[in-house]
Amino acid sequence: MALDPPAPLELSTAMLQGVEIVGVPIPKDAVLVAGIVTLVALVVLSAFFSSSEIAMFSLPAHRTEALVEDAVPGAKTLKQLKSDPHRLLVTILVGNNLVNIAMSSIATGLLAMYVESQGLAVAIATFGVTAIVLLFGESAPKSYAVENTESWALRISKPLKAAERVLLPLILLFDYLTRVVNKITGGRSAIETSYVTREEIQDIIETGEREGVLDEDEREMLQRTLRFNDTIAKEVMTPRLDMTAVAKESSVEEALETCIQSGHARIPVYEGSLDNVIGVIHIRDLVRDLNYGEALARDMELEDLIEPTLHVPESKNVDDLLTEMRAERLHMVIVIDEFGTTEGLVTMEDLTEEIVGEILEGEEEEPIEYVDDDTVTVKGEVNIEEVNEALDLDLPEGEEFETIAGFIFNRAGRLVEEGETITYDGVEIRVEQVENTRIMKARVVRLETGETEPVDAEEASD
Repeated sequence: MALDPPAPLELSTAMLQGVEIVGVPIPKDAVLVAGIVTLVALVVLSAFFSSSEIAMFSLPAHRTEALVEDAVPGAKTLKQLKSDPHRLLVTILVGNNLVNIAMSSIATGLLAMYVESQGLAVAIATFGVTAIVLLFGESAPKSYAVENTESWALRISKPLKAAERVLLPLILLFDYLTRVVNKITGGRSAIETSYVTREEIQDIIETGEREGVLDEDEREMLQRTLRFNDTIAKEVMTPRLDMTAVAKESSVEEALETCIQSGHARIPVYEGSLDNVIGVIHIRDLVRDLNYGEALARDMELEDLIEPTLHVPESKNVDDLLTEMRAERLHMVIVIDEFGTTEGLVTMEDLTEEIVGEILEGEEEEPIEYVDDDTVTVKGEVNIEEVNEALDLDLPEGEEFETIAGFIFNRAGRLVEEGETITYDGVEIRVEQVENTRIMKARVVRLETGETEPVDAEEASD
């Protein structure tokens, strides 16, 4: 009588041949080990692509250029990748998504061999892979890339370039599709826009002062530099009323006396009226030719000492004006309005003061003097923007005025006298000094909310 084969041997064989791949039986243990090794490799790739995104797009362009100039290994490849930021982003996203999807699929397949319910296997794989990716594929590598941006960007540039070659067909396809979608929606890829805006730079400057990295003077200078490009000649000029000029027919002695009395080294020269400025004279030339010239002073004419100048519109950007004055080696230009009438003048000192602040001479008063935390005394010629910054206010600027005196006249609708007061949006402005019809000085007080109701200048003067 024949004996049946041992049952344990049949169970062992069934267990060892539990999975068939392309008709070839593979032991479950081998599949499990291979799957785990593959998942680990995919987690490493996920970390690679995630950290690449942070490192590549956090590295400033000027640092990339500096690395290339210093011939740092990997710098040229890094620059080549960053030259097309849209394609670089597509490369990273395609690689990262392929890796993460593959990870989820493999994890689901492995769990399906040991879990009877397909739904349960999918759920466990989804939440498990998500947790692993967040921790080891996103959070940790991105934190490392933030701390080591430059070195990591150099290190991963060549592997990332290799990944771009391997995934080239997919990258070209999705690069084209995303550009088409952006064109249809009328949008633009955020990666193609500047990562740093003027507002962000402004926030960085203010944060630097709060953290003690910058002192108040440094902060103010940096803020003035940012505002410089948005300033026009009309905002920085010396107005016509304050201009000192001499007629072309004046003698050298008269011109020299005018320079000395005004305290200016350069003054405009006009022919007929101030609306026809023909040039500028320098006190150096007047003194030299008067005392050391070959001709006698009485035989010299002022016209021989006149230097040419520029006439610029009041709307000219001061950044462009500074460039033009430096190129032409001019220290003074005349500002005109749309009708060609002289509005004022701008000197190199005026432009410098827009960045470094007021340069005071002798007994000259500060344009803004603090009385207390909520009160300042300002000259009428001070720009509203400076008053707003001094007291953290929001007084509006109009098309017809930029100064605090212009604001007062605009609110009053007429000439004002000393002692008159106007109130606007929690701000009280009292006229302190008036010369003829011109407001020379005013006191600005920031009121507590609800302290007073808006009052017109006419009511305040009654």
